[in-house]
Amino acid sequence: MKLSKTKHRSGDALRLETSALALEVTTGVGPRITSFASKKGKAGNLFIDFGPEEVPHKETGLVFYGGHRLWHAPEHIERTYQPDADPLAIKPLKNGVALAQPTEARTGIQKAIKIELVGERTVRVTHALTNHGLWPVETACWALTMFRPGGYAVVPLLPKGNHAAGDFLPTYTMIPWSFTDLSEDCWDLHRDYIGIDVDAAPAPQKLGLSNYPGWSAYFVDGTTFVKHAKVVAGATYPDMGSAFETFTNGKMVELETLSPFTKIEPGASIQHVEHWTILDGLKEPATDGAFAKLRDEVAKWVAGLKV
Repeated sequence: MKLSKTKHRSGDALRLETSALALEVTTGVGPRITSFASKKGKAGNLFIDFGPEEVPHKETGLVFYGGHRLWHAPEHIERTYQPDADPLAIKPLKNGVALAQPTEARTGIQKAIKIELVGERTVRVTHALTNHGLWPVETACWALTMFRPGGYAVVPLLPKGNHAAGDFLPTYTMIPWSFTDLSEDCWDLHRDYIGIDVDAAPAPQKLGLSNYPGWSAYFVDGTTFVKHAKVVAGATYPDMGSAFETFTNGKMVELETLSPFTKIEPGASIQHVEHWTILDGLKEPATDGAFAKLRDEVAKWVAGLKV
């Protein structure tokens, strides 16, 4: 693992890399992982970077830098859209770095992200929320990864049961938002997965799942990003039970994982872990055959994770 200093826009950042991948994370704002790329593929940065022309949110001043970020759920204008424009506390690690922002004045919550390269093609991202307030707060870690347009996202579904064999009960809930229109061409529904053709989304679309195999992926320009987070059986999740959420507006797409709702006592913390990998040479998973190949590759990768 190599760690070096770099710049993001005009601010400080760090670059972490192995022989197979490279990522960049801001230290002057955030924490935000602003770049993730394969060194062997030709796609470059898979994440969206909105650039210095991005206009701050008119009510809160939050700037959407793009990339990967940590919020606390459920979404609310006061708790969610707090600016993250201050320098971070930085702690170098043996195989990565830990970053923490100042405590949010309006919420009493401090966000932190620990990034560790645990293999040539595997990154472990640990998200933490600490309650520095005076009373307990019930919330959940909400890890959002924003990708540039032009690609195809997939969300696998749980294996199918057999009604004749006595499989009579449901295994998950699909949760659409009020503005979601499943008749739009961006939604590509298959037996074993939901596909999202990002460029075909004419307006904002969002969908949640209460249970799924724990991974999701985004394919663009010959490179596939995969993220995995453990789903806790029987736990209560935000947004009517969403352990996973995806959002697109045609200009980008987000793959979002959440931790269960937890009451955080003053001085206490909660954590939520994602693992990332990057695969080159696979076909766009927009057909059942291509998805099956991706699923097989992901299964081999997940089998080697410590989750």
